[in-house]
Amino acid sequence: MGVLPAVPLTLEGSSVLHQMMRFRWAAWKALAPAQQDEALGAAADLFGGMQQSAIYSLIGHKGDLMLVHFRRNFEELNQAEMAIARLRLSDFLEPTSSYLSMVELGLYETTLKLYASLAERSVEPYSPEWNQEIEEQLARQRQAMAQRLWPAIPESKYLCFYPMDRRRGETQNWYQAPMAERQRLMHDHGMVGRRYAGEVKQIITGSIGFDDWEWGVDLFADDPLVFKKLIYEMRFDEVSAVYALFGTFYVGLRIGDLGKLLKT
Repeated sequence: MGVLPAVPLTLEGSSVLHQMMRFRWAAWKALAPAQQDEALGAAADLFGGMQQSAIYSLIGHKGDLMLVHFRRNFEELNQAEMAIARLRLSDFLEPTSSYLSMVELGLYETTLKLYASLAERSVEPYSPEWNQEIEEQLARQRQAMAQRLWPAIPESKYLCFYPMDRRRGETQNWYQAPMAERQRLMHDHGMVGRRYAGEVKQIITGSIGFDDWEWGVDLFADDPLVFKKLIYEMRFDEVSAVYALFGTFYVGLRIGDLGKLLKT
């Protein structure tokens, strides 16, 4: 038997793009009211037809707006991005950052059980039989978890988004820990999040090979205080305390009427 793979199986779903923008207020205010109305009307028509996009008013200095898009694939994300770029309103939007990722569900427990079963039957890793059984398992999981793989953007009032990595330091390296240990850590980590299930909706996206960090985390809630409580409690969890590295945090308030925000 060959060495069992160290990589856990994953399921992938919606392609996701976050666009952080700064608004050029001085140039916007120089427009005549009729020109502002025309630009806002065209933007409202476009965003009104985007069923899986949402706009958030960012709080703080990191930008003014954050646009979030969930699509079936990267091609559809690019189409949404280009459609926005063609708007007259885009002349007043200055990109400050963006994040490209894909909804990801890690299958540590399933992977360990399946790999153990295959090993007991002396199925060689990456052989045709191995690959077939892996794909059959993934197909069953995709069907069972379809709603989590292709979620609608929650209607919650607030969004907290941040990217993160797993530590690869000299003494603590997530990618050198045995899979069973990683599975235990992720299970314990997930139990913390479950206690907040009624207060916050969490969507994890994978970005390895797509962006500068390894994962993106979106937290949706009607009370932003839950972001602080959840993330603070998770900092004490072993997987975060030992292995987690966090990027920039963005907190925004969902807006349904962009015109009302920009005309105020």
